[in-house]
Amino acid sequence: MTASTAYSRDLGDELRRLRETCMGLNGNKMAERLGWDPSKVSTVENGRARASEVDLIQYLSMCGKDIDFINDFRRRYQYAFEEYIVQVSDELRTVAMAEATAIAITSYSPLSIPGLAQTPEYADGLFRMSGQVTESRIPALVEFRTGRQTILRRHDRPTCLFYVHEHALQLQVGSSAIMEDQYARLLFDTHTIRIVSADAPLAASGCVLWEYEKARPIAFSESDLTNVFVQDPGAIARTRLLFDRLDQVALSAEQSRSKLAEYVSRPREDFDDSGPHLA
Repeated sequence: MTASTAYSRDLGDELRRLRETCMGLNGNKMAERLGWDPSKVSTVENGRARASEVDLIQYLSMCGKDIDFINDFRRRYQYAFEEYIVQVSDELRTVAMAEATAIAITSYSPLSIPGLAQTPEYADGLFRMSGQVTESRIPALVEFRTGRQTILRRHDRPTCLFYVHEHALQLQVGSSAIMEDQYARLLFDTHTIRIVSADAPLAASGCVLWEYEKARPIAFSESDLTNVFVQDPGAIARTRLLFDRLDQVALSAEQSRSKLAEYVSRPREDFDDSGPHLA
């Protein structure tokens, strides 16, 4: 059986949603309609098996989809099981699903606070900073980002470890009040924050490692232009080496809390509101 990927599980889940919304059928009934074994519906919808082109046409036609929808889905599906997947940055569904199903999340953020730990106001400032998001889209993007954070409040939430370079703490996004709230959020949330001191070497780019109970781990990186999902074993090994190095150079969890407390308690006049802002 082909190993699943973040994208194959995402597209499989899209098929499941189509079955439920368009047909109102459970998996067994759908299998009867298609003449498939019920296990085939399950494995395809869970992204664990590659459906043939004929299978996709039959499935989507059964859901009442027209030829344009079918061709678009087939185009996306042809890359579903690749070990390297690149998406445009505003394709966020795969990211959200990969996060939501992980049992452990480890990330490194060299220039900004990690998305799962951002306040809405800080996230708003970052989107405005990029210059690549229209004003009208920003509220929806902020809502989506903060909505992803609900996984941290679940009873079965993933174990999270966020390495944050001190440069990210020093970079002012928006007003001093926004930064103070962001520092407090990092200090008082329950997930583990490890600060990489300002005098430590700065790795060029951030990354995330998602780990799963029954699927291969995924290394993820993002920019203003693209999201990249990687399951190549060599790339995963290099990602683990990065986190091993960060474990050696970063402040301990307790030292990091002390460092964050220093930022929270900084006098407001330490923030220069008269200078250029990133939001």
